Amino acid sequence: MDHIDKQILFYLQNQARISMTELGKSVGLSQPAVTERVKRMEEKGVIEEYRTVISPEKIGKHAAAYMLFRTRDCLAFLDFVHASPQVAECHRISGEHSYLLKVVTESTRTLEEFSNQCDKYGTYTVLIVMSSPIDHSLLIHSLKEANRVD
Repeated sequence: MDHIDKQILFYLQNQARISMTELGKSVGLSQPAVTERVKRMEEKGVIEEYRTVISPEKIGKHAAAYMLFRTRDCLAFLDFVHASPQVAECHRISGEHSYLLKVVTESTRTLEEFSNQCDKYGTYTVLIVMSSPIDHSLLIHSLKEANRVD
C-alpha cells in the first residue's frame, strides 16, 4: 500500500459516499484509476465494508453501557449475545474477564432487564456511558499521515 492508497482511505473514512470522480480529483488520479485502487483494496480486505453511522438517540436508544463479562460457558454465552439485538459490539479480551460488550438500549430500565438476562451466563460489571467525547476515531488522521512512507 502506497501513500495514494492511504490518501484514498483517508477520504473514504471521512466520507464513504464520495464519488469516484471526486475521490480521484482529491488524490490526483483519474476516476478509472481510483476505482481500480478502491476495488483492489476491497478485494484484499483493506476496506472491509461501508457503513452508515446512526444516531442512537434519534432511533430511541438512550442508554449505552459497556459490560465486562466473565463466563465459563463461552459457546452458550456467544449464542445468547448473537441473538441479542441490544449488543452492538462483542470483543474477546484478556485478563480476568472473558468478553467486553457494548450494549445499547432504550433506557436504563431496559439495560437492567438485559443485565438480568445475562445472569445465567456468568458474572459481569456494567459501566454506563454518560457521554462520548470521542465516539469513534479515524485510523488515518490526516493527509500528512497518509502521505508518510512507512
